[in-house]
Amino acid sequence: MDEDARRRHSSSFGAAATAYAEHRPDYAQAALRWALESAPGARVLDLGAGTGKLTATLAEVSGDVTAVEPDPEMLAELRRTVPDVRALSGSAEAIPLPDASVDAVVAGNAMHWFDMAVAGPEIARVLAPGGVLAGLWNVVDDRVDWVTGLAAVSGSAAIGPRDTPASWRVATATMHLPTTGEARFGSPEQAEFPHGQRRTADSLVATLATRAGMLVMPERERQEALDRIRAYLASRPETADGEFTLPMLTCALRVRRL
Repeated sequence: MDEDARRRHSSSFGAAATAYAEHRPDYAQAALRWALESAPGARVLDLGAGTGKLTATLAEVSGDVTAVEPDPEMLAELRRTVPDVRALSGSAEAIPLPDASVDAVVAGNAMHWFDMAVAGPEIARVLAPGGVLAGLWNVVDDRVDWVTGLAAVSGSAAIGPRDTPASWRVATATMHLPTTGEARFGSPEQAEFPHGQRRTADSLVATLATRAGMLVMPERERQEALDRIRAYLASRPETADGEFTLPMLTCALRVRRL
């Protein structure tokens, strides 16, 4: 994805902030505990925090959380849903915090939007010595037969290159590295943690509709894609009637500040 497309996709969420907050999943607590276990302290920054999906889980496992989000509509939703957490306007490329002020920086389904040539030095700046940068992604488990079919029907705009376990490992292995300039972090570690989300066919369609690739589609193409997904879910016994669990994993990438 070129830089213009990256910016267009990353800025698409504000218009869907309410739907994002309603339908996107939370994160497995075990993944967060793993991400933070080697941090030198308890001060955590949720970077690119969106509507607070990760922020809320972080608040349950750490008592000192700050959230930073660039989109004003997403930030307003975050402040509404997680009112006890300090939430600031800012971005990965311009973090409104002092030097060495946090022990860990985490990003939930957001790190792939960062320009690491700029964000890498900024994240390293706000991290204390020995601090940790961790990216978390919720992916669908396409080792389950009906999920494999869902991915095929949905297309890459809805279930893309980081949204299944095997492709996630490849896509994120070097995500902490800048395209230019000095590397600021050590060797990456990756881990996967079981997760799931209770859905109906309608709510799963609504969830997939909040993916960046879907949000930037022309409206006619978007509706055609959502109709295909809806028809597929209606055709499968696992998803045709009532609630079901969408099999997922919370996948985590962890690196230490050099």
